[in-house]
Amino acid sequence: MPETPGQTHSPQLKRVLGRWDMVLLFVVAIVNLNVVPTIAANGVSVVWLWLLALLGFFLPQGIAVIELSQQMPGEGGIYLWAKRIFGDFHGFLSGWCYWTNNIFYLPTVLLYFVGISVFVAGPGTEHLADNVAFTLTSALILLAVLTTLNVLGLGVGKWVNNLGGIGTAIAAVVLIGLGIAAWHTRDAQFSAASFVPPADIRLLSSFGVICFGLVGLELASVMGDEIEEPARTLPGAVVWGGVISGVLYVGATLTLLIAMPREDVGVLQGIMQAVSRMANQDGVGWIMPLFALVLAVSVAGIASAWLGGMARIPFVAGLDGYMPQAFGKLHPRYATPHVAIIVQAVISGAFLMMSFIGAQVKEAFVTMLDLAVVLQLVPFLYIYAALIKVSLPGEARSGRFSAATLRAAGIAGFICTAAAMSVAFIPSRHIDSIWLFEAKMVTGTLFFVGLAAFLFFSANRKAARVATST
Repeated sequence: MPETPGQTHSPQLKRVLGRWDMVLLFVVAIVNLNVVPTIAANGVSVVWLWLLALLGFFLPQGIAVIELSQQMPGEGGIYLWAKRIFGDFHGFLSGWCYWTNNIFYLPTVLLYFVGISVFVAGPGTEHLADNVAFTLTSALILLAVLTTLNVLGLGVGKWVNNLGGIGTAIAAVVLIGLGIAAWHTRDAQFSAASFVPPADIRLLSSFGVICFGLVGLELASVMGDEIEEPARTLPGAVVWGGVISGVLYVGATLTLLIAMPREDVGVLQGIMQAVSRMANQDGVGWIMPLFALVLAVSVAGIASAWLGGMARIPFVAGLDGYMPQAFGKLHPRYATPHVAIIVQAVISGAFLMMSFIGAQVKEAFVTMLDLAVVLQLVPFLYIYAALIKVSLPGEARSGRFSAATLRAAGIAGFICTAAAMSVAFIPSRHIDSIWLFEAKMVTGTLFFVGLAAFLFFSANRKAARVATST
């Protein structure tokens, strides 16, 4: 029998994620050290943008996830919330943008993995990160391995996520520890003037990347049917994951700027450059390969978390009939949305290869990251609008937050999200061809939003024809 678009289903997924699984998932999904060099390259004044994003975007995100996941539990998270509050098309568009951003974001994580892993072999191998053939081949191999592990199930894949979360925490703590040592032993300091934002509009482009870096708390709700006792597990995990992530991010940014001038911060290898410089100055250069190994594990965990988490969106859309029904199938043995996972991996791999057209590794990384920022933040407009909607008189609430709190969080989050999306179109200092960058950004955004509308209305027309003929 053909699927009717918007039809509700109850997929039989396994509940395997406990509280600390969720905390580690949040840390590995949120604290992506690969975006820190891009942000730090704008100087110490980005600290103000971090504080603005933490208060105006991240805190409202935590409130929204706790509130909306209790009101509307289930697999699909932001897709489900927008669908129930604003209608089927908005639900599909929200989920579609959340999923397709990952097509661009996942390759940036894979590239970052290669940029870090070359340090594991020791000095003299760093140049391989600039070799297009080596970088592309290594990234595709990692993608294939992570896809296999996620098809085997979250019972297996979650350990990659957990190791990634632990690796992220260790790498960030070591980085910050070296920064503190550098501060005391070399009298490193920031002048008051260094915190004053320069008169350079390109600084604002980092605000979009900062908000993008703080995305991740909502990932748990996307896996709502795979969490043990979600009503009890999620609130505490959101708080712990959020606090840890915020501290590690700001600390890592300041450490990079203690270690080196912002002009010297590399996009792909900025973290390793900072650690190498501080470790050699303190006489502990031997930690470099070990640090690189821990950070590489962390990055692999990030890639695994987003590859597996994002595949749940086309899975639910396939169940609802807005995408091919095959996306809604579970593996007969592992009970995972294997078709959605594999298709997502194949498309990400294709865009990874295409991203090198007309650009070197650095520009390919930055362009994919900025396009991912725009697509990723579209669903957050819906999240914060939904928060405003449920705060209105007569709407049901979980009771954890007052209507005034929900409304304030929704308004602040919506404004910050809209601003972050807008400034993502401002080219950063790492872009050489501004017109090529803008063409890729505008074309990519319009293409994916237009494709979402095409798929949705095509599915509705097909369903109408089937209904008329029966």
